[in-house]
Amino acid sequence: MPNPSSAPHAAAPAAPVHPGGFRASPRQVRLMPLIALIFFSVSGGAYGIESLFSSSGPGMGLLLILVAPIVYGLPHSLVVAELGTAIPVEGGFYHWVKRGLGNFWGFQSALLTWLCSFVDMALFPLLFANYLQSMVSAVAPGKHVLFAVGSLEIDLNWLICVGVIVVFTLVNLLGAGWVGESSLVFGVVCLTPMLVLTGIGLWKLVSDPSNPVTSLTLGHQQSTASAFGAGLFIVMWNYCGWDQVSTVAGEMENPRRDLPKALFASIGLIVVAYLLPCLAALTVGRDGAAGWANWGDGSFAEVGKVLGGPWLQAAVTIGGMFSAVAMFSALLASNSRLPLVLSRDGYLPARLTHESKRFKAPIASIVGSSAIYAVFCLSSFGDLVVVDVFLTNVVILLEVAALVALRIREPGLTRPYRVPGGWAAIAAIVVSLTAVCAFAAWAQYQDSGTRSVVYGLATVAFSFVVYVPLERWRRARIRRGTLPDLGAHSPAYLAWLADATDRGPGVEEPPVAQAPLATSGVTR
Repeated sequence: MPNPSSAPHAAAPAAPVHPGGFRASPRQVRLMPLIALIFFSVSGGAYGIESLFSSSGPGMGLLLILVAPIVYGLPHSLVVAELGTAIPVEGGFYHWVKRGLGNFWGFQSALLTWLCSFVDMALFPLLFANYLQSMVSAVAPGKHVLFAVGSLEIDLNWLICVGVIVVFTLVNLLGAGWVGESSLVFGVVCLTPMLVLTGIGLWKLVSDPSNPVTSLTLGHQQSTASAFGAGLFIVMWNYCGWDQVSTVAGEMENPRRDLPKALFASIGLIVVAYLLPCLAALTVGRDGAAGWANWGDGSFAEVGKVLGGPWLQAAVTIGGMFSAVAMFSALLASNSRLPLVLSRDGYLPARLTHESKRFKAPIASIVGSSAIYAVFCLSSFGDLVVVDVFLTNVVILLEVAALVALRIREPGLTRPYRVPGGWAAIAAIVVSLTAVCAFAAWAQYQDSGTRSVVYGLATVAFSFVVYVPLERWRRARIRRGTLPDLGAHSPAYLAWLADATDRGPGVEEPPVAQAPLATSGVTR
């Protein structure tokens, strides 16, 4: 951050004032922590990718690790790079979709993502507890039940999950800058065991003439097409989330410069972090407890035991624990900004806009989201995870639609990064992402049956229906003069968006007084 004494005070850009009187958050997230945030928002390393190989075979698994970023990860990253540098404000993709498609679709993108996070975020504390369970059996689910209400059990496993949530809620309350810096440390801790495993496995590959990827699929019982389909659906989970970091764009040191760099550096890092450990791990062979035919979540710990002994097994297990909590921390930073921006726009209660005076972290949104995630760590909600990929892809398609709409309606919008290749490249992105998302919906139906369809459509229907009363409530508050009109095309919103977008990098801003509220009407 620039030293204030190094330049005249008058040279600093004017502080953007939100129409609701909210002070802009300090720009704290540097380039390297931003890469770490993206890494943990999308990947977290090879931990959890094991089932790709037991579902599709070794050759197909490695092929999909290379193909998925081309047809899914990179196209979405290009969308995020263009829109994230054109509209680099807190709330990220919510504002992209709102500006491109209007209030209704902006609301859907934010609410669907936040609702999806209820079940998605609960997975990471549970994964931490599962890794811990492999070393301390006493923390297994149901082993030590404190009390039960019907079929609902409160046990030691759940308390550990709550402990993880509390610790990283506190980290998030220090601001996105702290989350990014801590993610760098966690990255070293979780990648080091995989680096050791990779070194040992690749040495074995070089010294042993056997080929670990001789089998493309599982064997005669699986066709190449079915192996590709089963694996693509799994690997999509490991390549989604590129837009998550956009919600803290207002806290990035220089989003217009750093976001594209961080996105494309992260793609390379993530591909390597998947490809090399998986190739090395395949040297243990097909059969046995550590064989790839039996891999599931956490199997790399068994691979570590075979390749290096109990010490590497323990190191990989600890690395998996750190990966899980780092992903929770990074995604809490991004997901908690969604109720914040919905509250600022008048769709949720105003108390969710409460921020800490020192760190400008959205206290109410962070704590409220964490409390919900703790509830969803209870086993009763585990089946709801089938909606995750479906809802994620719905939001991705809304972002693609916003990209196209803004290219058509606002060709003069400043775009520090522009998807190269013109409309041909945009068309390729639309076709690629639409096809992959449609395939994912079909594959999820094949895997989970009508349950996934019912849960997914019910969530979308709920989001559609709840918009009506919340929009009426927002408009009533505008008419009463208690809320500024922040409709997608209102002068107040567009003026704030322009000021926030043009805000200089790394500028600390003084507190601002409550801004006067616009009362002259409601803008759609």
